[in-house]
Amino acid sequence: MSSPRAAAKVAQKSAHKPAAKSAQRIKPPARATAAASAAGTASAQATRLAADIERGLADGRLDLLSAPALQALMAAACKAYAAQVEAGNPMAALAQRTTVTPTEVMVTASGLLRAANLAVFELGMWQSWTGR
Repeated sequence: MSSPRAAAKVAQKSAHKPAAKSAQRIKPPARATAAASAAGTASAQATRLAADIERGLADGRLDLLSAPALQALMAAACKAYAAQVEAGNPMAALAQRTTVTPTEVMVTASGLLRAANLAVFELGMWQSWTGR
């Protein structure tokens, strides 16, 4: 007769074998290319975040984003937009039908110019040189 300990060890070993075998047989699902997947995910996340921010502002929640978070988003949006334009994919910075007011655009543009230590004159000169 076998001892209770030996029986328990055999039971433990046999319990782990089927799980190990089935794990080896399972193949990971085919994935889209990493770039396409990341771009789709980032776009979906950005769209959801934009909607969350819009709802928060509509509810009067000005504390929705901390200053560092807002600055990080602004920097990333500037870089992404400039990269698209530089790559030959000109697009409007805002959709044709947007809820952004002209005042909000001017406040943001002024803030961006100030953050980069640029004057409106320099912007005008750059636009005339580049045609943008």
